[in-house]
Amino acid sequence: MGKGVKAAVVGGVFAVMVGGAGYGVHNIVSAVNGDGGDGGDGGSDAAVTKKSGPPDKGEVEKVSAAFFAAWEKGQATQAATHTDNAGGAAPLLAAYGEDAHIADVEITPGTVSGTTVPFRVKATVSYDGKSEPLAYSSELTVVRGQTTGRALVDWEPSVVHPELGDGDTLVTGEAAQPPIEAVDRDGTVLTEDDHPSLGPVLDTLREKYGDKAGGTPGIELTIRHAEGAAGEAGAADSTLVTLAKGEPGKLRTTLSAGVQAAAEKAVKEFAESSVVAVQPSTGEVLAVANHREDGFDAAFQGRVAPGSTMKIITAAMLIDNGVASMNGPAPCPPTATWQSQTFNNLTGMEPNEGATLANSFLRSCNTAFIKLIDEHPLTDASLTQEAQERFGLGRDDWATGVVSFDGSVPSVSGPDRAANAIGQGQVQMNPLNMASVTATAITGTFRQPHLVSPELDGRQLAQAKGLSADTASQLKQMMRLTATQGTAARAMAGLGGDIGAKTGSAEVDGNAISDSWFTGFRGDIAAAAMTQQGGHGGDAAGPIVAAVLRAGG
Repeated sequence: MGKGVKAAVVGGVFAVMVGGAGYGVHNIVSAVNGDGGDGGDGGSDAAVTKKSGPPDKGEVEKVSAAFFAAWEKGQATQAATHTDNAGGAAPLLAAYGEDAHIADVEITPGTVSGTTVPFRVKATVSYDGKSEPLAYSSELTVVRGQTTGRALVDWEPSVVHPELGDGDTLVTGEAAQPPIEAVDRDGTVLTEDDHPSLGPVLDTLREKYGDKAGGTPGIELTIRHAEGAAGEAGAADSTLVTLAKGEPGKLRTTLSAGVQAAAEKAVKEFAESSVVAVQPSTGEVLAVANHREDGFDAAFQGRVAPGSTMKIITAAMLIDNGVASMNGPAPCPPTATWQSQTFNNLTGMEPNEGATLANSFLRSCNTAFIKLIDEHPLTDASLTQEAQERFGLGRDDWATGVVSFDGSVPSVSGPDRAANAIGQGQVQMNPLNMASVTATAITGTFRQPHLVSPELDGRQLAQAKGLSADTASQLKQMMRLTATQGTAARAMAGLGGDIGAKTGSAEVDGNAISDSWFTGFRGDIAAAAMTQQGGHGGDAAGPIVAAVLRAGG
C-alpha cells in the first residue's frame, strides 16, 4: 500500500463506505429511502402501527443502548441493524475490531439531548504483544426510518470515531512511514501541540518524506483516509495511538517557529481565517496557519475569490502593456459599465476623475480598473498571461513539498473579464498564492513558495519570468502608499521599516458579509490572510497579516 499502516483491510470497506456515503438521505422526521436496518431484527415491527415524527426520549435511549451493547461485544452486523445504513455501518464496525485490533470496549452514554446522545468510549488497542489504552468522546443522532417507522441510529463514520469521514477506516499495524522530527529553519522542533495548525502539514510531511529522513517505523493505530476526487491522494494518515514508537528522522523545513507561533495566535482571533508568510528573497514559507471549523487547509489549498488584492496583478498588467503607470491617469468614477454589467465602488468612496493609478490603487477603486481593462492592446487573455508568465500562477506546476493549489486566473470574456480584474468573477486564490504575488511584486522575481528544500527529493520548482525592474518598483511604491495613506493604513499602523500592503473584500454569492483579504510586506517577509465573511480587508485579515509581519521583523 502506498500510504498508511501495513495491514490488511476487510474486503469492501472502502467500496462500501464510498457507496454508502449517502447517510444523509433522511431527516429527523422521515426517510427518503428504505431503512438500512430492515434486514436485521426489525421483522417484529411489521405487526405494529408505524410511528412517525421525531423519536421520543425512550426510543432514543432504547436504540442507542442496543447499538452500544452490540458494538461493545464486537457484534458488527448486529450493531449495524440498529442504524439507518447497515451496509455502510457493518464494514467499519467490523474493521474496528479486526483491522484496528480494538477490544475491551466500554461505552458510557451521556445525557440525551433531543435526539442526540453523547457518549464516551474506553477500549484497548493490542498488536504484536503490545497494548495501549484508547479513550475518546463522540455522539450519535437517532432518526425515524420511513419504511418501518423504527428509531434508528443516523449512521455516520464519525459515530465510531469523531475524526472519521466518508470512506475512512481504522487500522493498527506497522506504520508505512517512519515518524519524523520536523524542525524549523533554525533547528527548533515543531510539534502539533505547540502549533496546532501544523497537524495536517506534519502528517503530510511524514507521509511524503518519512522514508527519506532516516527513521524507522513504529506500530500505530491510524485513520486511513479515503482517496481524494478523481483518484487523487487523500489526506495523510492520522495517528491516534502509538503502541511502539519508531525512531524519528529529522526533517528540516523552511518554517520559522517564531513567525509560525505569531500566525497561530493571530488566526485564533478571527473565525474561518488562514494566513501564509513567505520570504521574498528565497520563496521559503515561514508560516502557515488556519483557524477553521472544518479543519481544511485553506491557506494552501483554498480556492476562492481574492477580492481587490488581485489589483496587484491587474496593475502589473496595465503597466507592462503600457496602458497606465502609477503617476498616470486612472479616473475613479462612481460606477463603470462593462458589457451591460455595472460595477460599483465600496460604499462611501468619493469619486475622483483626476485620480492617478497610484491613488485609485491605494483607495482600491474598482471603477478605475474596470475602465482601464478595455484599453488597447489588452485582450481577454491579458490578465491570464500576466498571472501565469509573470507571477507563476495558474499552471498547476507548483511543488511546495505538500499539497497546494497554485491559483487560477482563467481567460474569459463578457462581464467576468471585468470582474476578474478586481478579484471577483472566476479568479481563485488562497493566502499562499497572494503571499507569493506580493513577494514577486516587490522583488520582480518569481520564486516558487516551498516548505521543504527541493534538494531533499530532487523536485523541480516552478519558474516564471517575473517583472521588469520598473514594474516592480511601481508596484512596491503603490503598496507602500496603500500601507501608509490608503485602505491598509489602519491595520499597518505602528509597523516600522519598509512596509506595503493591499486590501481586498470579496463578495460571495449567498453571503451578506464579504470575505476579508489582506496582503502586505515588511522588509524580507510577505504575508497574506483571508477571513471568510470577515468584512473589509482591514477589518479581520489586516490585523492577522500585521501581527505576522511584526513577528517576522
